[in-house]
Amino acid sequence: MESQQTFAQNTSSIKDVAAAVEQLRGAMISADSVTLDKLASPELSYGHSGGLMQNKQEFIHSFTSGASVFVSIELSDQTIQIVDNTAIVRHILTAATNDKGKGPGSVKISIILVWVKNQAGEWKLLARQAVKV
Repeated sequence: MESQQTFAQNTSSIKDVAAAVEQLRGAMISADSVTLDKLASPELSYGHSGGLMQNKQEFIHSFTSGASVFVSIELSDQTIQIVDNTAIVRHILTAATNDKGKGPGSVKISIILVWVKNQAGEWKLLARQAVKV
């Protein structure tokens, strides 16, 4: 019985994390600072494929300032692993970009996201690291 309950909890958590990832994808495209703020942990460590590291405020500002502009984002090959109150998400991000000062471009990167479930039961993005594919 316990294993069935654990499986059900993990299945529910996987669905919740997948929904949070989808909210993040949408907020990155629309530069929605309210949603980005809601999804990101105060302790966020956000790593770019070029080596730039950002905290939560820098992460949100990159979208609201136009430094990071995603015209479209497609996620593929996504896996989600739940360990206690932590979720490890891996996927390939393929996107059309239009960053300020750079013009139209494209990116294809492999990403790992680490989400933690807070005491209120909300999944928060704690860490992200991207590498070039």
